[in-house]
Amino acid sequence: MTSHTRNETIRNVAIIAHVDHGKTTLVDAMFRRAGVFREGQILEERLMDRMDLERERGITIAAKNCAVTWKGIKINIIDTPGHADFGGEVERALSMVDGAILLVDSAEGPLPQTRFVLNKTLEAGMPVIVVINKIDRGDARPQAVLSEISDLFIDLDATEEQYDFPLLYAIARDGIAQLDLEEEGTTLDPLLDAIVTEIPGPVIREDKPFQMLVSDLGYSDYLGRLAIGRIYNQGLKASEALVRLDDKGQSTPLRVSKLQVYQGISMADADHIQPGDVVILAGIEDVHIGDTICTAAAPRAMRRITVDEPTVAMLFMRNSGPLAGKEGRFVQSTRIGERLKKETLRNVSLVVEPSEGGEGFLVKGRGEFQMAILIEQMRREGFELCVGRPQVIMRTRDGVKEEPVERLFIDCADEYVGIVTEKISLRKGRMVNLVNHSRGRTRLEFSIPSRGLIGFRDELLTDTRGTGIMNAYLEGYEPYRGDFPSRATGSLISDRAGSAVPYALFNLEPRGQMFLGAGDPVYEGMVVGEHNRDNDLDVNPCKTKKLSNVRAAGRDDNVVLTPHRVMTLEMALNFIRDDEIVEVTPSSLRIRKMVLAATERKRAR
Repeated sequence: MTSHTRNETIRNVAIIAHVDHGKTTLVDAMFRRAGVFREGQILEERLMDRMDLERERGITIAAKNCAVTWKGIKINIIDTPGHADFGGEVERALSMVDGAILLVDSAEGPLPQTRFVLNKTLEAGMPVIVVINKIDRGDARPQAVLSEISDLFIDLDATEEQYDFPLLYAIARDGIAQLDLEEEGTTLDPLLDAIVTEIPGPVIREDKPFQMLVSDLGYSDYLGRLAIGRIYNQGLKASEALVRLDDKGQSTPLRVSKLQVYQGISMADADHIQPGDVVILAGIEDVHIGDTICTAAAPRAMRRITVDEPTVAMLFMRNSGPLAGKEGRFVQSTRIGERLKKETLRNVSLVVEPSEGGEGFLVKGRGEFQMAILIEQMRREGFELCVGRPQVIMRTRDGVKEEPVERLFIDCADEYVGIVTEKISLRKGRMVNLVNHSRGRTRLEFSIPSRGLIGFRDELLTDTRGTGIMNAYLEGYEPYRGDFPSRATGSLISDRAGSAVPYALFNLEPRGQMFLGAGDPVYEGMVVGEHNRDNDLDVNPCKTKKLSNVRAAGRDDNVVLTPHRVMTLEMALNFIRDDEIVEVTPSSLRIRKMVLAATERKRAR
């Protein structure tokens, strides 16, 4: 008979929420309340967002572990991303915990990513503590938000135990949690107490051998590769002989140089690990996420981490333009391939394959935002590369062509509802719901093909004067809804190499909006602007004014250029057509045609 007990000295919990609903800020407050830092210590905000990109964008990209001790009980906390494009990080995090804290903004309510991460948690059968955050906002509506959360639990087929969730109200920025709206909270104690009482301790099965599922990887300059995961069944001693079981079930002996556990945001050495704790094993060179580490005497594989299949693919290749190699340190195709392979070791939702022509790599993932983050990381590391337009991955079932479909939510001012609805309908979108909160803003809900969202975010910001908010999550696959134009404008293409001249740019302004300023280098085939019409146009941005012996008063006035559009990486990826690519270097972003020579492009047409 199997004997089950629980380790009541440990709690493992994940914090899940939509982007910018306060997850990382709440973790900071838990650190302070649990005494991780000494009194008066100067701290940065959002300690768990360690990557530069996370701090710049104010979002969590990678799930991270930490731990606090509350009333003698160790609480392992995992701060998860809130964006659906990083869903693989959420699935990794949930493999290490026994429950979750769902954080919801008191004004915005549950949004698409709230639904996505909550659905993963409920499917795993875990209990959920609901925290309605930012109750001090002037537009807070906590009672209405609570009703929306209840509806969401019902819609996601939560069990009766999950639906009867503990509820708290919080101001994470001030470190305050309270059990009801009327009381005046002063500390975060109610939340920490709720974690201890509502989240069960990890199960111990003394009749089964030690197992550990590798859920994350790290690297130390001193210790080498780090395997991170949760201990199952029994504890672990530093001297035990271990083996690794890969995806094929093959066993490989391991030599672990050091055992570590989390204390606050750092790691501490340990000689013995309790069952249910999250552990870091150092010195394991060949290990992958999803592998099982167990004792050599009783090797038994655990169910590997499964993630949703990728829906978007992009072509990554070396920079083959005339300016290649002038700004980056890593320009070879082999170095790009090695970097992409390294990324797949940590990110289980990415798939890298050789491209059909052998000229690059096809990278498949959850969404264009995930791809943009990867590209930005690579350029900051010194890589120079070219990337193609994001392409949606189609599939065929029973002879029917199917495409991924997203549930799209748009929050905009009332006066922009008409133009937003019109633009979505052109992209084969269908309105599902419309809610007006009588505050001058309307929330629109659409069903739209994933390919319809590529390039739409910038268009939405333009149509709504920068006030529109857009969120989406993958709903499933449907039969192909038909073709639609990806872009209504063409490109202005340089027909020669040189440097852009103010006189030429000034005379090109009636043709469209320019992407470069005076003195910027150009080459044949480089896209220098957006054409007002739907066709491409070859132009000369290097043309100078004809000099003659005749001068007339007033004819040599200074040229005043209209400010050009500075393209960000996301804007460039959204702008390009199928025959265009983005040239990415550590200091520059350029858009160019795949075929640079104008004569060859005409011959191909």
